[in-house]
This record gives sequence, structure tokens and C-alpha cells, in this order.
Amino acid sequence: MTFWNSMFFKTKALFSAIRKGSTMSIFDKNILPYKKLDSNLKIVKDKIGKPLSLTEKILYSHLEDPANQDIERGVSYLKLRPDRVAMQDATAQMAMLQFISSGLKKVAVPTTIHCDHLIEAQIGGVEDLKRANIDNEEVFSFLKTASAKYGVGFWRPGSGIIHQIILENYAFPGLLMIGTDSHTPNGGGLGGLCIGVGGADAVDVMANFPWELKCPKIIGVHLTGKMKGWTTPKDVILKVADILTVKGGTGAVIEYHGPGVDNISCTGMGTICNMGAEIGATTSLFPYNCRMADYLKATSRCYISEEAAKYSESLLTPDKGSNYDQLIELDLTSLEPHVNGPFTPDLAHPISKLGENAKKNDWPVEIKVGLIGSCTNSSYEDMARCASIAKEALAHGVKSKIPFNVTPGSEQIRATIERDGIAQILRDFGGTVLANACGPCIGQWDRKDVKKGEKNTIVSSYNRNFTGRNDANPATHAFVTSPEMVTALAIEARLDFDPTTKSIKGADGKEFKLSDPFGDELPHKGFDPGQDTYLAPPEDGSSVSVDVNPKSNRLQILEPFEAWDGKDFENLIILIKVKGKCTTDHISAAGPWLKYRGHLDNISNNMFLTATNSENNEMNKVKNQETGDWGGVPDTARAYKAKCLQWVVFGDENYGEGSSREHAALEPRHLGGRAVIVKSFARIHETNLKKQGLLALTFADAKDYDKVQPSDKVSLIGLDQFTPGKPLKCILRHADGSSDDILLNHTFNEQQIEWFKSGSSLNRMKELAD
Repeated sequence: MTFWNSMFFKTKALFSAIRKGSTMSIFDKNILPYKKLDSNLKIVKDKIGKPLSLTEKILYSHLEDPANQDIERGVSYLKLRPDRVAMQDATAQMAMLQFISSGLKKVAVPTTIHCDHLIEAQIGGVEDLKRANIDNEEVFSFLKTASAKYGVGFWRPGSGIIHQIILENYAFPGLLMIGTDSHTPNGGGLGGLCIGVGGADAVDVMANFPWELKCPKIIGVHLTGKMKGWTTPKDVILKVADILTVKGGTGAVIEYHGPGVDNISCTGMGTICNMGAEIGATTSLFPYNCRMADYLKATSRCYISEEAAKYSESLLTPDKGSNYDQLIELDLTSLEPHVNGPFTPDLAHPISKLGENAKKNDWPVEIKVGLIGSCTNSSYEDMARCASIAKEALAHGVKSKIPFNVTPGSEQIRATIERDGIAQILRDFGGTVLANACGPCIGQWDRKDVKKGEKNTIVSSYNRNFTGRNDANPATHAFVTSPEMVTALAIEARLDFDPTTKSIKGADGKEFKLSDPFGDELPHKGFDPGQDTYLAPPEDGSSVSVDVNPKSNRLQILEPFEAWDGKDFENLIILIKVKGKCTTDHISAAGPWLKYRGHLDNISNNMFLTATNSENNEMNKVKNQETGDWGGVPDTARAYKAKCLQWVVFGDENYGEGSSREHAALEPRHLGGRAVIVKSFARIHETNLKKQGLLALTFADAKDYDKVQPSDKVSLIGLDQFTPGKPLKCILRHADGSSDDILLNHTFNEQQIEWFKSGSSLNRMKELAD
């Protein structure tokens, strides 16, 4: 289909939507749900009888049974009906394999797949995309044909990053969406409640089952004032991360409100919501306002802004007097630019203190690479403001001293910044424009400038900077900040350069100070949509063939996990007692392993590769408790599985933080794991473990972690009495013959206990469907 033909059909769909009563997007037939949501909300408000926050309004208006649902923050499990599902290509593989195994014919809600994770940054956008299409042909073909067969919209490789595509085309105020990526909350910038989940959750919704979410607590962030100078929306979330830490938002939604909201662009609000994933928040959102209306109009959705305006007070803004479980006051006027890191996104440094802190902690002050873009900061406004800095530097004969990588968030952003000359300014500055994809942000980076193990510093406008995240080098000190600050720092290539106070020497030897960055929020000429990269599913996909080669090393049809046998777990072996931070990256590495996301057995070879073993403080080295030999974690797990020996993992605080990847739960289950026992869990990972039939348990007394010895045999007693709210008994039998009895808490409800008994949530879904 030619570009102009594509635009004709999109325009036709748009006018048709207006005539029919406004669809959720120009790609959907489903009508905007405001009327139904407003009706549901009235039922709940009559029952509750008190002012509601915006979070509560959107959640409760999507309840399956608003009249009879128990509602208590932090306690009740809400049964919800999301408006749509979105999946990126790495997680969509397993989700679609699970959906196929369910035997259902078509997805029940609007669903899309976005090819953004499997494109490795190496040379530049055009070359890297060509190589990715060749290297991943089998996977892309599977996703394309599965989408056509089961009624899923398919965004081809090169379309852009899932979250930017959602913001441009699908997000709307009041939306409830789930996405199989932890940064799904990006849609909160357009007033949607967009929540990251595992693939099994997505399958439930696609299969027309209600989606279950523990009623979240709500943290209010009251914004006042107006940003000035070098301060950006990114600094808002960097400061909130400093306040709440990486686990401070767990079990809560972050709801921004107050007069300062209107001083932030729609895409800026998206940036703030996107990185809310780094503080463990269920999601983040902003109330509907004029900045959202402007963005909707700019992205050809004026009809949505008109409909949203009708429900602004009743549905899309918080009631006066609404209650928050915690309230943070933040004055945008006094907020200083921040740079956070290394190794964790909540270690915050005002730019005025960064150089001093780096020298004090012996972090490399010299910056090796600067990277801007990603799903967090790749809007037109971001790119325009960076170009203003680059243009001023070039006027003085100065450009980036280091490799400077630019990742456009979508094909629409790429085409628009090319048309408006922004991309060329960034190239002249020394930049390389990469493909419209995740790239280095998720470890898809063929980095050549340093050797693995070489201590170095990089600075990016990304959202996540855990050890080895970007380049698989544990010695890389990664810092996250605004794209404007990355651009400025690239000029001097040092952490101790503060562009707000220090000058730069131009090519003529004269010193100059950078002006405050500036750029248009939205393009004056409108957005250029670029190449047509969307493939709509046929009305009837029943004749489409989806083949999975049994000899493939990339895709593998799933076999059901075994159901619980009704007995207690006796004398489980400890595979590993993890020490310290253990993110989903530690449990299931990304980067080169992304290629195996559709093949459970192959990707299981990356299990716990970078988790620290408490027994020896080493990574990927555990003792086989049967033979006494030391070996890699996945190899040892396979050895236990070969002997039908089941095992357990022990972990520390906020276990499983980070990405939504359900492989971090699938792999332990596949290789013989039965339980994960930790001090505390990150929300998504805890749910993913439950979905795969694993026991997700926490120490009733966190000090009991210290009683666990790697050579212990572990028994979990009383499983026949497994009920919500009742702790389980655990016996630690030590090698010297002594033992410790401890209690383990859990958050399983009755439905989740049935998942455990059936062997997985998918098994249970099949039982209910029969």
C-alpha cells in the first residue's frame, strides 16, 4: 500500500469514527467508552459516598461488577475490564504462544503488537533495521501471521517504540490499558491508566476474562510553580525517585495534580509517567488538561479531545477533597536539574553536586558515550530542545567530543525531525541517528569502544541504569538525566561540567556559556507520519497459517506445567540464596538473550546469570548440593531437574524490580523451581510468579533471611490448608542436623491459589473454559 493510499484510508476511518460516535483510535471500531464509564462510576460513587481521586475514577469505572465489588485500598482485588492490550515483540512471542495454546479463535479486546525490542544498534538506523529484519525474520513472521490470525494490529519493525506509538495513536484520557512492558505507564501522560503486566495477564484480557489487580494505594504529587532554565519534566521524576526510592511506589499509583500540571507538555507528562516504573509504582497519571487537548489535536484526534471535555470534571479529574495515602509537595520553580546513578535510578545528584559526588565515590568523571531518545525522552519537544543546544555549540565551532547516539521514538518523530532539519543538526553535532527502536536502552547495543570489564561512564536520557543494562558491561557506570543535559555534557564529556554555570571554550578560543535550551512543544507544520508501518488484521483470519518449526531455536510451542500433586513440598534444595539487588535483568538477562524470548528452554540458559550468590559473593557460581561440584546456575538447575529434584530460591528486598518480563518467572518454573522466598517483591514479578504456578512467599520476619544456609533442605508445610491471609510454615533443615521453623507470608487470593493448584493460570483458564 502506498503512503497516500494509507493516508486516504486513515482519513476515511477518522471521518467514519466521527459519524459513528468516535472510536478509540482511527485503527479501531470500538467506540470511546466514556458513557459507560461515567455510568459505572456513578454506581460506585453512590456506594462509597466520598470524593474520589482520578486513579479511583478510572479504575472503578472499569470494574466488571461495580455494584458488588469490594473496594479497599491495598486489600481488595479488583476485577477489571481494560479497554485494550499492547505488547512489544520480545514479550509478545510468549504471550501469543500462550494465547495459541488456549485454543481461542480471536482476541476479545483491541490488541496490538509493536516490533521495537529486537533491533540492535550498531551502525545507524537504516542499516540496523535491514540487519534486524534478516536476523529476526522467523520471529517477525510468527508475530505478523499470529496477529493476522487472531485479530491483532501489527506494527512492523521500524514503526517505533511501543510507548510512543501508543501515545501517538491509542492513548486517551480515561483509558485503562495493560501492556507487556514495564514502561506502559507512559500513557499516563495522556490521562490514561496504563499498567505494565506479564504476558499471562495479557492473555487473560485477550481471552475475555476479567483482569485482576490489587486495589492500589495512591501517592499524590502536588505540583506548583513553573520549570525554568535547564529544568525539564525528566527532573520531576528524577526528584520523585530520590524521594521514594526504587521501591517506594510499590503497590501504589502516583497521581500528579495541582497548578503546576498545566506548565508541563503532554509528552513531558509522558516522560514523568514512563519512569514511574523505576520507583515500583503500579502506574502514574495526570488529569486531563489543555496540554493533552493540544496533543490530541496535533495527532489527528481532535474528536477525542472534544468527547473528553464533556467528561472532564466527572471522570477525568480528581474530586476536590480526594484522599491520598501519601502526599508529596514539589515546587517546579525551585527544582534543579538532576542526574541519577550509577547502577540505580534513585541515586540522585543535582547537577551542581554531580562532579563533586563522582570524585568522592571514584566514579569515572570522563564520559565515554552520550545517548538521547528512547521511550522516555524522544518527543518532538525533546529533540528540538537538544537541537537548540547543538546548534549553539556548532555556531562556536564546537560539537560532541564523544559518540552521541540519537534514538527517535517513532517513525512519525523520525520523519518530522528529518523534515524540520533537527536530525541534521544533531548529525552535524556528531550524532548517529539510530533506528526507531529501543536499542541501547534495553541492551540492544553492539558497543565497541570499551572492553567488557573496563570501568567507564555513559550518560543517557533513558529510564533504567541497572548494572550491565545498556551494554552488558558490569563496569559501566550509567547515569540517567534529561536529553538536554546529555547533549550539554557531551560537549565537554565530563561529569563535573555544569552547563548552568560553567562556560565552554569555542573554536576561536573565546569562552561562551550555553543558553537555556528551547524548542517547540509541537511542530508548526504538523507531524509528518513518514512511512506507513501498520498492518491491520483481516476481518477473518481463520485461514491464516501460523507455523512454528519444531527445530527452531527461536520459537517453541509451550507444554503445560504440571499441576500440584496435593502434597507438601518436602526437602527442597536451595538453588541459590541471592544477596542484594535482584532485578528481572539479574534473573533473565536481556541484550543478546532477547532473540530467545519465544523459546523457553533456550532462554532458560540465562537464568540468574548476574545474581550474586550469598555463599561466595560471586555471579553464576553455585554449589550442586547433591554432588558438591560448583557450576553455573542454569546448569545446576538442569542437573536437579534431570534427577526430578525440585528447588527453591531465596532473595532480598524488592526482588524482581524492573522489567515486566515474565521469563523471570517462566524460567525458574521450567527448570524445576517450586517457590521463591524473599524479604519483599516488586509488584509485576510477584504476579508473574503466581501466574506460572510458583509460590511467591515473603519472610514474616525479615531477619529469618539470615537463618537460611545454602546447604539447607527446605520444607513448606500445610499446603492442603493454603488459604488467603494464612501464613505457611517453613522448616529449614540444616546440614548439621539442627532446624529452624519460620513463617512465610503471602498475598495469594482464592483465585490465585487455584492457579497454584492447577499448575499455572493458563491451566486454570483452560479448566474453566472446558
